[in-house]
Amino acid sequence: MSSRSQGVALKPSEGRNRVVVEGVKPQVECGRFPVKRVVGDMVDVAAAVYGDGHDHVAARVLYRKSDASKWSEVRLKDVGNDLWQASFPVDAIGSWEFKVQGWVDHFDTWRSDLAKRIAAQPAPTGTGEISKDIPLAFLSGALLLDAASVRAEGDDAQQLKGFASSLRWLADKKLERYDDPLTEEIVALADKYPDLEFATTGEEMPLWVDRERARFSSWYEFFPRSAGPAGKHGTLRDAAKLLPELGQMGFDVIYFPPIHPVGTAFRKGKNNSTEAAADDVGSPWAIGNKQGGHTEIAPELGTFADFDSLVTAAQHSGMEIALDIAFQCSPDHPWVKKHPEWFSIRPDGTIQYAENPPKKYQDIYPLNFESSDWQGLWNELAGVFLFWAKRGVRIFRVDNPHTKALPFWDWCLNRVQEQYPDAIFLAEAFTRPHVMYGLAKRGFSQSYTYFTWRESKEEITEYMIEITTEPVRDFFRGNLWPNTPDILPGSLKIGGRAAFAVRAVLAATLGANYGVYGPAFELMDSIPVKPGSEEYLDSEKYQLREWNRASEDSLMPFLGKLNWGRRLHPALQRDDTLRFHPIDNPKLLCYSKQAGTDIILVVVNLDLENPQSSMTDLPMAEFGFGQDEHFEAHDLLTDAVFPWSGPHNYVLLDPQQMPAHVLHLHRAPTEQEQQDGVTA
Repeated sequence: MSSRSQGVALKPSEGRNRVVVEGVKPQVECGRFPVKRVVGDMVDVAAAVYGDGHDHVAARVLYRKSDASKWSEVRLKDVGNDLWQASFPVDAIGSWEFKVQGWVDHFDTWRSDLAKRIAAQPAPTGTGEISKDIPLAFLSGALLLDAASVRAEGDDAQQLKGFASSLRWLADKKLERYDDPLTEEIVALADKYPDLEFATTGEEMPLWVDRERARFSSWYEFFPRSAGPAGKHGTLRDAAKLLPELGQMGFDVIYFPPIHPVGTAFRKGKNNSTEAAADDVGSPWAIGNKQGGHTEIAPELGTFADFDSLVTAAQHSGMEIALDIAFQCSPDHPWVKKHPEWFSIRPDGTIQYAENPPKKYQDIYPLNFESSDWQGLWNELAGVFLFWAKRGVRIFRVDNPHTKALPFWDWCLNRVQEQYPDAIFLAEAFTRPHVMYGLAKRGFSQSYTYFTWRESKEEITEYMIEITTEPVRDFFRGNLWPNTPDILPGSLKIGGRAAFAVRAVLAATLGANYGVYGPAFELMDSIPVKPGSEEYLDSEKYQLREWNRASEDSLMPFLGKLNWGRRLHPALQRDDTLRFHPIDNPKLLCYSKQAGTDIILVVVNLDLENPQSSMTDLPMAEFGFGQDEHFEAHDLLTDAVFPWSGPHNYVLLDPQQMPAHVLHLHRAPTEQEQQDGVTA
């Protein structure tokens, strides 16, 4: 026994388990965390399954919802070089599991050898010489079928016994030449009852299945307090009045910054001033005052009855309300007095406020996840999610989750989804890649991304390939935002309308999940608080804003076209088919997505000032077209239809007119279809 095996106790059958199962995909960290899929998906499984010698092996995937008592199965298919593949469907939200099992297939080995023996028989000589090998093979097969009949039931068992008897009858016949007695029916029946006594079963792999909105969603963020009449603090009722229009524009998630009471101590003034005037409303992320904390609504916004009506109104418009959950407190938060142990205490006895030297945020106290009462803290925080979930909220945008302990998220999100498996969590974590991915592995359904700062062709291509291919896509779902209340990025400050249109197209077509900080984006707010800053001048984080959303210059109609294009085309509702295509112009970006026969091709001019042109180079076979086939390219943004043919087609994009094509590629209708008014 080698040194690697010394001291290892084997189970009674393990020494006879001759098949190896390894390299099972998909998996995340060797099964430590669940793979993510969505209801209706087919889960593609691959593994290396092999054994010693020339015996044939077989393999299957066993899968079930975690609370089911029985496993379902699908056979893996040998695709060559000891690699096997299969797919199984997931049809319910929640926790699933699967495992790969492989075994020596003695019956298939016997069947193959028998076929070779029969094919190798010499021509009859007429001398009466009798083959002995084949009758012996028949007897061996009969024993295998006898064993299979014991594993079978009812008519299947009787058929297997009957064929075993027929093999014995054939073995007794003195023939010079034998025909192959096996039928497809018998082979299929024997295959149905394999001998699994010495099967090798791989580790169970966890799988979490979300509802579809985890994979495909269009978010619009606005501050309810800015939704009121000019000069007045808006309410939840005012916010509700905006929902029908946003629903008509194709948005399906309306995200609100925190709606809780805002602290008064060290309240920030306009433009993040440390001196607040009497009428300054403060930052909604400075949560809590004497009126309550994370499970209360700021009185200025309204009541719980107003909130319940808002949730219902969103549902009637085909949308959902997403709440911002920010686990931090103002100095006035009830937790500060009731549980000072949940905060970090400085040597002078005061509570440590948030800071990123030299910046100071005296209006916010971070929570201490090394608290002696960490269990009480965890339970209280999980209770916040459960409170709002009970009121009908199923989508949460979580503020700065990377500044809270990762083990907490592992526990907390699992606890919430045990009660509300349809809950979706978006991680607002602009931080290091490993931390962002670590949060996704621990249960976050979606995550903000670096897309906000990726603007060159090379940056966009490299980053999107990273997050939409294995292994990252098995646990991480990006949600692409061109702006947020905290971030006014580079090109939006200088590129004008073309920049906003380009970033909207990229976000909405590169990502199945995308969002905008709405009023500022649709009205193209582009003025920073100072040169070089990503903060908005007169930031809505610290004051009420008046937005003229009826402006003729609004980008909202353009966003509506994008959103409805996304709804109508399944290709834009997932990320795993994103493919970048060569185009001989460094200022043009060309990519596609495909769902069956639904093909969307996007070409974007990244030069915000000058027209750019080039020829496409399309993978015709991948699109299901003949190499020189004629087809149509219908632009979802302008409704123009271009007659194209073959892989090479001319594109010209002027950023001052329309900086992008979002093209639905389809076969041109036949003459008869045109006469009948039918389009492809």
